[in-house]
Amino acid sequence: MNRIIHFIFVLITVGSLLSCRESIDPESALIYDGPINTAIDIHIIHSDSATHRSEIMAPQQLEFANGNLEFPDGIEIKFYTSDGQLETTMRADRGYFLSEQNLYRGEGNVQIKNLIKDQRLQSEEIFWNQAEKKIYTDKFVTIQERQTIFNGTGMEADDSFSNYQLKQVRDSRTLLPGEGL
Repeated sequence: MNRIIHFIFVLITVGSLLSCRESIDPESALIYDGPINTAIDIHIIHSDSATHRSEIMAPQQLEFANGNLEFPDGIEIKFYTSDGQLETTMRADRGYFLSEQNLYRGEGNVQIKNLIKDQRLQSEEIFWNQAEKKIYTDKFVTIQERQTIFNGTGMEADDSFSNYQLKQVRDSRTLLPGEGL
């Protein structure tokens, strides 16, 4: 009889221990979607047939599990001519690489300069499709070409910013001495 009481006591104790689990909120078991890797002072050089084509520089790069990259402290991209001469620079306050679309996006104070043609662009957002060698935006842009300023919404250009098409032109004017982007 003593063994039966002992067996029942053990059975009740084990049963109560197993039934006293804390319930888990499914919302608290979310998967981490933050950066999986951080790099400081990055400098990436793209070349083709031993010729410099472009450079990407940023103070910080965050890498995510889906392949996307974020440049929270800004990004600078330089484009070179086929003979290796620096042709165009692009800078943005923040940058992103969208892996699925193979697309770079700059936002904030975006500035593009074609050093050879003396052209400048200013906008709040720009996209660079590296595969198609094209930059574009649907935001408001200001373009300075020599002594003339053009304003409009939307722009498409080759990635050297040598040839561009300004969409929905709002106005243009000649710069006064000392003025410019």
